[in-house]
Amino acid sequence: MTTIAVAGKGGTGKTTLAALAVRYLIGKGETPVLAVDADPNSNLGQTLGIDVMLTVGSLREQGFAGQRDIPGGMTKDQFVEYKMSEALAEGDGFDLLTMGRPEGAGCYCFANNLIRRFMDGLAGGYRHTVMDNEAGLEHISRRTTRRTDVLLLVADAGVRGIQAARRVLDLAAEMKLEVGESLFVLNRATDASAVALMPEIERLELPLAAVVPEDPGLFTAEIEGRPLLELDDDAPAVAAAGGLFDRVFSK
Repeated sequence: MTTIAVAGKGGTGKTTLAALAVRYLIGKGETPVLAVDADPNSNLGQTLGIDVMLTVGSLREQGFAGQRDIPGGMTKDQFVEYKMSEALAEGDGFDLLTMGRPEGAGCYCFANNLIRRFMDGLAGGYRHTVMDNEAGLEHISRRTTRRTDVLLLVADAGVRGIQAARRVLDLAAEMKLEVGESLFVLNRATDASAVALMPEIERLELPLAAVVPEDPGLFTAEIEGRPLLELDDDAPAVAAAGGLFDRVFSK
């Protein structure tokens, strides 16, 4: 089993890359896959073509914070596990768990601890886990027993985006996250922009693993709201991402 987390500042295409990772695994028959949308913006369901009816955040607001309406004979742990299972959206070859926006005021320590334990147990039932994470890496840091095998840092083709990726990598080191390997992906790049940015990538010592080109077909699919699972295998972005995931999931 491989757990990968995709991180980067908003608008860099990290959700797209997470969706392409799920697409890749389904195409290889490496199912079932657990997709986790840990970005408060919560767009992974749209890119995978699946409706999200419940989020962990909304369930937490409904009663994870205390002893509320727990059926007789059921422990708090069992109640949380039952409610969390309701938030799993089923797809073809994958399930999606959407974390949702951060909770409101009040102490949610009990709820968060139970959610972490549930996540650890849940991931064990899947061949792979793909997590679309926010730039702050909060959800990676909140995990308990399972390490992140691969952290994919995504930046669009610009100096500011590359520098932001470097900050995320430094943040992961500061937080002492248990990460097996960190890889950098330059997204939406032309040949010219990739060449022009290479000195800055090397200066920042970013572990460049792939350059994903601009893809008009991908842009059209996103504008039309079509699932990225429907992209052609020979689409430029799909082909480039496939080479990256060959490396990531061959270990």
